[in-house]
Amino acid sequence: MGNSVDDAFEILLEEIDNIYRNLVDEVEKFLKSKDFEKAEELFGKSKKIQEFSEKVKSLQSEWKTIFSNQKSLLLNKNTKSIKKGLKTPESAYVIPILESLIELGGRAKMDKVLSMVYEKMKNKFNEYDLGKLNSGEVRWRNTAQWTRFKMIKDGLLSSDSPRGIWEITEKGMEYYKNHSKRFK
Repeated sequence: MGNSVDDAFEILLEEIDNIYRNLVDEVEKFLKSKDFEKAEELFGKSKKIQEFSEKVKSLQSEWKTIFSNQKSLLLNKNTKSIKKGLKTPESAYVIPILESLIELGGRAKMDKVLSMVYEKMKNKFNEYDLGKLNSGEVRWRNTAQWTRFKMIKDGLLSSDSPRGIWEITEKGMEYYKNHSKRFK
């Protein structure tokens, strides 16, 4: 991606798309039950969400245009960013996330998954992982959430789970079976 703003746009667009798809499903349910008034109301909302998504895509494109040749400006000195290699890499989170989800029956709330990931990884975390970002969030939790985003892109986690729910896919189960021995 290149930077956290690009990643944030991708996450936002993904969440908007999930909401849109859920609304479309609801419209179909109301159409089947012949509740046309409710279907029309939700259809109107879905149209507004689609328009909003287009605005976000336009902003994303504008962002990329503004900073395409000025990567150094993207580094804000106030973000408490650290040198590459000081925090535990995202790749180290993949197996603990998958294993936690398997132990939780395949899907669970984010906080429950992160709690289990912490228990599995706490001996690997260093002072940088346990430090706080400007947002107040602990760095390792933020890194785990970015890892989830990449795992969704790789098909290891479901992209259409309800907000706040993490869910493993068949591909994720297979990946865990083939790679978990390296983690232990």
